[in-house]
Amino acid sequence: MVDGGASLGLEKAPNARDLGGYRTRSGRRVRPGRALRAEALNQLTDDDLGILEGLGLRSVVDFRGPGETAYSGFDRVPAGVESLELPVFAADHDIYVTLAPLFTTDDHDLQRRVLGDGGAEKIMTEMYRWFVNDPLPRDAFATTFRLLSEGEPVMFHCTAGKDRTGWMAAIVLTALDVPVETVYNDYLLTNLRQAPLIDMFRGPDSKIDVALVEPLLDVRQGYLDAAFDEVGRRFGSFETFVKDGLGGDITALRGALLE
Repeated sequence: MVDGGASLGLEKAPNARDLGGYRTRSGRRVRPGRALRAEALNQLTDDDLGILEGLGLRSVVDFRGPGETAYSGFDRVPAGVESLELPVFAADHDIYVTLAPLFTTDDHDLQRRVLGDGGAEKIMTEMYRWFVNDPLPRDAFATTFRLLSEGEPVMFHCTAGKDRTGWMAAIVLTALDVPVETVYNDYLLTNLRQAPLIDMFRGPDSKIDVALVEPLLDVRQGYLDAAFDEVGRRFGSFETFVKDGLGGDITALRGALLE
């Protein structure tokens, strides 16, 4: 049984959890309360804020693009917590701007043309490869990696806490030498924590075929596979990716986050 990934108990951010507790291949333990992942924090209740305050957060990193924050609103964080906006988006990879109209249109033919016949999965796998091969997203992940290496509690998030956040968590856990099956289990845990999200599209008022939208709303092993494959293709090894692609120091990260 995996002894990590504990929920933070946030009512309005049910996917918020702690990467602490996972074991490395050598038996060391990821220090709890230092590396935290979540979805957007714009709807947090006062009780949720109290939980975050108790964590002693130093920084909250927001990977959302400007279109997402304009629509949903900025984070609510405890007083004194550094809020860093490190948007992971570009015009040709802004999933929110590109796909949001498809969730409200009655044009089912358009939905099928964009998302059908593997289109949705292709959009997602290409985005995960982009996380690795483009300096723009790598800069945001690199900054987050360095913050975590300083040892103070850091939370990072995007909108749903599944793709940008999922890849960042995979980077951290892999760099800490957590077994690959644990890395994937943490990544796929989002499907359980975010299950109510997809139910929004199953009701009688839904304008979209849920089978078309599911690949955009959940996480799949193939998506994370694509990112790791791109790491190998472009950098040769994960260690080189961290060193040359992120400018990160694996030794420093392990010193900060492992017990």
